[in-house]
Amino acid sequence: MFRVSVRGKFKDLDERQRESLRAEAGVMQTAFSEEGSFSYDSGLSVFTFRVQLAPESDDEDEDDAGLRALAALEARGYPHEVIKVAVTDMRAIKIPSKRRRA
Repeated sequence: MFRVSVRGKFKDLDERQRESLRAEAGVMQTAFSEEGSFSYDSGLSVFTFRVQLAPESDDEDEDDAGLRALAALEARGYPHEVIKVAVTDMRAIKIPSKRRRA
């Protein structure tokens, strides 16, 4: 599983797009989800888009997941400029086992 966070700036939103984003704000979630979620400032200038993606193949890497996340963001249809993309491959996360103390 990949978790991708895209930070960016909205650019030249029209009034319809602004209203759509404001309507989303009531149900806005900041968690990673398969459909992706936005969080943004009240002025609708900067945002964070979070998406969780299942790997399409065993050899898919973080770059591939980042490109898929950018495509998901683009599909939302809001004009934007990407500032930063951060990808975490959850398959690589190691959770230390708890050791019993004597």
